[in-house]
Parts: sequence; structure tokens; C-alpha cells
Amino acid sequence: MTTSTEQTAVRPVARTAAERRVMAALALEPGGPPSLQARIVGRILRSAIMTAWNSLPDTDAGLRRFQRGNDLFARVQSVPRGVAVARTDLGTCEAEWVRAGAPDERKVFLYLHGGGYFFGSARLYRPSSWRLSAATGRPVLVPDYRLVPDHTPADALEDAVGAYDFLLRSGYAPDDIVVGGDSAGGHLALALLLKLKERGTGLPAAAVCLSPWVDLLCESDSHRLNARSESIIPARKLAWLGRRFCAGKAKEDPVFAPLHGDLSGLPPLLLVASGSEILRDETRDLAERARAAGVRAVYQEWDGLMHVFTVFADFVPEGKAAFRHIAEFLRGAEA
Repeated sequence: MTTSTEQTAVRPVARTAAERRVMAALALEPGGPPSLQARIVGRILRSAIMTAWNSLPDTDAGLRRFQRGNDLFARVQSVPRGVAVARTDLGTCEAEWVRAGAPDERKVFLYLHGGGYFFGSARLYRPSSWRLSAATGRPVLVPDYRLVPDHTPADALEDAVGAYDFLLRSGYAPDDIVVGGDSAGGHLALALLLKLKERGTGLPAAAVCLSPWVDLLCESDSHRLNARSESIIPARKLAWLGRRFCAGKAKEDPVFAPLHGDLSGLPPLLLVASGSEILRDETRDLAERARAAGVRAVYQEWDGLMHVFTVFADFVPEGKAAFRHIAEFLRGAEA
């Protein structure tokens, strides 16, 4: 089940072996078998990240321990020469501006990182944010929204709304803004769109959701069917988090918004998932519900890859290709 944009683009001619390898990666499309690199990286991630997450107790202390490990790893993240990173204060939280080369400052990408609402940071996501800036030709703003267990997804949504308002105050029109996110950040991006719609704020030009955690209660069939093929997320652990976040909440609560919200009037959506991850079915369902509501929704399903494979673009050629698809989608959405 694969859908891609119909957009075509003129691409440069590769002259060296290295350029040919990059161009071959960028040319990849959803629907084919996973690359050898992706299969190897998937096995490594299963033995490292999933094992580490599975070993933690379902407690605040366990969440903090995983968070500390990711913060240590974030310290070694770097960006290539020509990429500028700058911190900024959004009020309720801080954020990073990431600029690759000389982006068009009239446009901006607001990106909400993943991490189950309890880990992740702008610094951890630099390998993704610089590629996003380079591919889309615009600066990328990545908020360090507040995290569980000291805060809640509601605090994260407040920070996301604050980041969008910051961009409006900075002179960006809604049509100049694109919103995106992955995993929990994909859920947050969708909740942000619905919150902006609710309060009558101008919506962004488009939204990009990579392996979004749409259903926090984890009731989609793929949570069971893909539990063994998933490379990163232990299904049981994610379900525990979701029950914790949703406990005592009414169906109208923003945590349920992406699953039960009225999607009509939303901007064009690009939704990307792996056919072997546990969040596959809820991403498929989101695309179908969005189309039924009259939203232009493009769904891409890549076979046999890890959750949010764009994060591993340094090692997985399909990750590099996905950024090209994002850029082409945005050109089509803004045409």
C-alpha cells in the first residue's frame, strides 16, 4: 500500500562515485524492498535501543534513566560545515534554529521531535533538522518542549502553540509556515493543527508527519501484528505510556485529538510510515480519515524499515530519499 507524490523535479547530474551513491539514494521510492544498510541498521537498533527500553522499569525513574542516556548521546551529535545552529527563547521553552546553507528566510519549518513525550531534544535531532533545512530550503525551528515525567503532553502542546505564535510574531504569515514532527512529535503536530483550528488561528501551508503516534492508547492492529518486526519501540512499553497519558481524560481532551478530531479544513498532509512498524495502521487510518474529510493527504509506506527511518539517514539510504520526497511534497502543496 504505497502512495507518493506525482511531483517531478530536475536533479543535478552525478559526476563522481560519491555523488552517484547519493543520487542513487535520493532516487529511492516507497514500495521496494529495504536496502541492505536498512536491514543491518534495523538489527543493530533492535539489539540496542529496544533492548535498553525493554530493560527499564515502568516508573518515573525508568523514564528519567532512558532520558539521561539519550541526552548523553545528543552531546556527540554534530552538523556539517555550512550548517548554523542558534538557540532562542520561546517563553515556556527554548528552541534551536537550524539553517543549512542559505535558506529562504521568508519561509520556515516548525519541527516537533519525537521521543514518546519523555525523551528527545533539538540537539539529538540535529542530523534530521539540518537535512530538513537543506532539502526544503528553509530554516527549521525545533522546540525543546517540556517532557514527561516532570511535565505532561498538555505542556508540550502549550509549547508547540507557543512556538507557532512566536513565528507569527516574528513576521511569518501562516502560508509561509510548515509544521511537522515524528512519532510523538507527529501526534503533537496534529494536535497543534487542531488547536489552531479551534481557536481560529491561520493554519500553516502544509504538515508532514513521520510515523506519527496517532492513537496514544495503541489499539490499532499493527501494535500486535508488527510487534516482532518493529525495530525500536517495545509495543508493551508504548502502550503503558499511552495509558498513563490518557488516564482520566475525556474523549474531547487534546491527547485524543488526532484520533477523534474533526480533520476537515486541515492543510495538505504528508504521512509516512514503515510497513513493519507498530504505528503503521494508525497512520494509514489517519490518511483515510483525512481524505474523507476533504483534506489532501499523501500517504507513503516504506517496506521493512525502522520507525522514523529519517532519523537514521546518515546510515540508511531510504532516509535520505525521504527528505527529497518531503521537499517535493511541499513544492506541490505550495504550488
